[in-house]
Amino acid sequence: EEFFSKGQKGSSAMPHKRNPVLSENLTGLARLVRAAVVPALENVALWHERDISHSSVERNIGPDTTVTLDFALGRLTGLVENLVVYPENMMRNMNRFRGLVMSQRVLLALTQAGVSREDSYRLVQRNAMKVWEQGADFKTELLADPEVTAALSPAEIEEKFDLGYHTKHVDTIFARVFGA
Repeated sequence: EEFFSKGQKGSSAMPHKRNPVLSENLTGLARLVRAAVVPALENVALWHERDISHSSVERNIGPDTTVTLDFALGRLTGLVENLVVYPENMMRNMNRFRGLVMSQRVLLALTQAGVSREDSYRLVQRNAMKVWEQGADFKTELLADPEVTAALSPAEIEEKFDLGYHTKHVDTIFARVFGA
C-alpha cells in the first residue's frame, strides 16, 4: 500500500480507510498524457510539406506532455520507494483460496499432457467448485481425481503449486528496472 503517515487523512467519510492518493493522481496524469495522442495523430496527416497548423499542437503537447511525464515519474519513484508491503498478509490472502490461484497452470498442464481444452477446463472447474462450495483444498482434490491423475502424475500436479514459478525472474526484473 502507499505509505500513510501518522495523522494523515484518508477518506473524508470513512476514517479507517487509507485512500491511495498518489496512485489515483498517477491514474489521472496518465489520462492527460494519453489525451495528447489524438492531436499528435491528427498531425500525421501533415507529412512532408506541412503547413503551419501542426505547430500550435506540437508547441502545446510537447512541453505539456514532457512536464507531466516528468512529474508523474517523480511521483511514481517516490511511491515505489515508500511502498509498504505486507508479505504475511499477501500469503494469507493467497492461502484463503486453497490453491485456486494455480488453476490456470493445472489447466495448461492438462492440455499439454494431451487432454482436450474442453475436458481440461471441465476437470479443473469440477475440482475448483469443490473448493468454493465445500472448502476443500484444490491440490488434494486434483490428486484424488482419477481423470486428472490419468493425465498428470502426483509430482506434476505438485509442481504446478510451486509459488516460485511465478517469482523466478524477480531478480532479473529488479536488475533491469532498478539497475540493482
